[in-house]
Amino acid sequence: MADPARARGRPPGPPRPAAPTAPGKRGGRGGRGTSGRPGAGRKPDATASTGRRRRLFVFVALLVVCVLLAGSYGLYVAHRDATDPRRSGSPAGTAGTAPLTGEPKIVFRSTARDSSYGRVAMVPLNSPAGPREVTSLTCERVDIAGDTGLCLGAERGVVTTYKAYLFGPDLRPVHSFRVAGEPSRARLSRDGHLAAVTVFVSGHAYAGPAFSTATTLYDVRKQRELGSLEQFAIFRDGQRINPADQNFWGVTFASDDDTFYATFATGGTTYLVRGSVRARQVHTLTTNVECPSLSPDGTRIAFKQRVAADGGPVRWRATVLDLKTMRRTELADQRSVDDQIAWFDNDTVVYGLPRDGSAASITDTWAEPADGSGAPRILVPQAWSPALFR
Repeated sequence: MADPARARGRPPGPPRPAAPTAPGKRGGRGGRGTSGRPGAGRKPDATASTGRRRRLFVFVALLVVCVLLAGSYGLYVAHRDATDPRRSGSPAGTAGTAPLTGEPKIVFRSTARDSSYGRVAMVPLNSPAGPREVTSLTCERVDIAGDTGLCLGAERGVVTTYKAYLFGPDLRPVHSFRVAGEPSRARLSRDGHLAAVTVFVSGHAYAGPAFSTATTLYDVRKQRELGSLEQFAIFRDGQRINPADQNFWGVTFASDDDTFYATFATGGTTYLVRGSVRARQVHTLTTNVECPSLSPDGTRIAFKQRVAADGGPVRWRATVLDLKTMRRTELADQRSVDDQIAWFDNDTVVYGLPRDGSAASITDTWAEPADGSGAPRILVPQAWSPALFR
């Protein structure tokens, strides 16, 4: 390439001397400064600094947006649940005009597709299909014994929590117990002195391949917890066992404020157990008994018995067990009964069944003879978790 100076007609000048370097300082990129430290004397990279500030700003902005979205969703859920009775689980508020006094009543959770959905309602015992009185008490499960009631409720929001509420004859909650999971079963003793609550700790149905339950007993009069059944000593065929996979559910009480029956499961087998609150122990009686319910005369257990699924969904048959002879009587209804059966009287049992297809969210309370004769009939339409107030 031609020299530009020569191209313009001038002779080339002498070469320029290199700039002097101060003692102790090397020239060139990344050299050492006067202090001798690497990089000393370099100017900060303005572009990199600006990039870091921009990334920090974007991160903070995204964090603020996430917090605002979470808060807005929480407000939306709270408003939705407060205005939609099908979702509201709080028993707060003024009870309806149907206190637990006067004539005998059937108390239940309404499953009608209207503003009463999920609320405790009642009908006269002598007119179960008649007009119902609806309260503001909202429960997943409800039970009544004398002038004491037990309600398993949900407090829905960003995080759903559950409580067991005790309420009086005016249907106002008087005490609550925090429970560990989704409500499943609730039972009071005959005199209302003891309560049992079963919840799902994991899973949400007894037909699932794996679920875990927690069943806790309460002293209603002293308003204190008596402990989980997993803390009780377990005896099978006279030998004490302590399996890691134990589950309890479906408690029913005898009339002595001490004896109870429940389902105990371990190793893929379910057992009927008889327990003592004072002795804090349970003993197995027989197998394949779920959600027992003791008859008013204390001689029989109504329960759901698992039947062969034949590759299909799990099914249960409503059955009655004679505690003296251990003889089982399958009831007339051959549909799958996934409920803790209750006793209407010594001769009749009641339970809930969902309707078919798109109406499955509606359950009806059915009744049938406890000796296996007759045929099932609807006792209270659009009702779940029935209990009797006498």
